[in-house]
Amino acid sequence: MTTMSTPLPLAGSGTLPAPAQTFERKLVHKFGRFALNLLFAVCFLLVILFLVFHAYVAWALSHPGVAPLVSNPMLAKNLHYSEVTFASADKKTLVDGWWIPAANSRQTIVLSHGYGANREEFWVPMYDLADLLHGLKYNVLMFDYGFASKTHRAPATGGTIESQQLLGAIQFARKQGSDELVVWGFSMGAGTALQAALHLEPVDAMILDSTFIPDNDTLYHNMRNRIDIPKYPSVSLIQWFFPLMSGSRLEQIPSAQIQQTAYDFPILLIHGTADDKSPTYLAENVAKAQTNALSQLWIVPDAIHEMIYRTHPAEYVQRATAFLELVHSDALAKTQESETVKA
Repeated sequence: MTTMSTPLPLAGSGTLPAPAQTFERKLVHKFGRFALNLLFAVCFLLVILFLVFHAYVAWALSHPGVAPLVSNPMLAKNLHYSEVTFASADKKTLVDGWWIPAANSRQTIVLSHGYGANREEFWVPMYDLADLLHGLKYNVLMFDYGFASKTHRAPATGGTIESQQLLGAIQFARKQGSDELVVWGFSMGAGTALQAALHLEPVDAMILDSTFIPDNDTLYHNMRNRIDIPKYPSVSLIQWFFPLMSGSRLEQIPSAQIQQTAYDFPILLIHGTADDKSPTYLAENVAKAQTNALSQLWIVPDAIHEMIYRTHPAEYVQRATAFLELVHSDALAKTQESETVKA
């Protein structure tokens, strides 16, 4: 007789999970979550740093470092002067300057300095220019825009606030008995002069050297000179942060209008082809829009930003003084015509 036995199940048999495989899965899962969180944190940090960088650029643009005054007209050129303070045209800021009188003169030139500089602007050189003009019997007004002032500090706004300060300078000069008034501007001080002219404050002429007018293209052009960053979204972010730093929007600057307006006074535009801060087309656009017969454009081959006086002194002085003589003759003719009409 055969006896059949039923085999008993072995201990541990069945479908229980393998401990090693479970541990590996948990480890992979934890590492994946950690890596994802780390990636998220790194991306978040990079975004914050990107925004902070553009906020800093906006702050730096509106608060440029400007050296303090180191001399004055008497020390530099033995020119007698008086310290003056006057209000901007909108009465929102105060402006400090030097009034350099010429004996028995009713002709005045207001010097409008550039961005990141003060009224001395040595590289122009401004004292030499003031001395030249005083010798030609012009009163000279030199002043600091708010971003250069140590006593009445104001942010740089690309011409929005500065144009009001320049209008205040023009009004001050008029109160000193100036019948004939010319604005001589450099870089952003030249662009600010044109922006001020849109407010229809009467002047007899302007001389504009290395004219700079802020807009998206010129802003990015200057940024690229210092650091290689994409135009978008960098320019848009700087425009967004700029009002927070300066209280003024870059979009308020009427760049196109400045370049397309036919002003009712003659302009001498001076610009260099090697200017790496202010593209030559700015001066060319302004010149193209002018209808006054006395307006002129002098494009200087290979000249760089604001250095044309230094590199071409004889021709610079000859062209500028010849232009001023034409302006003076025209002003005299208008005065005589006005007196004849009144008579």
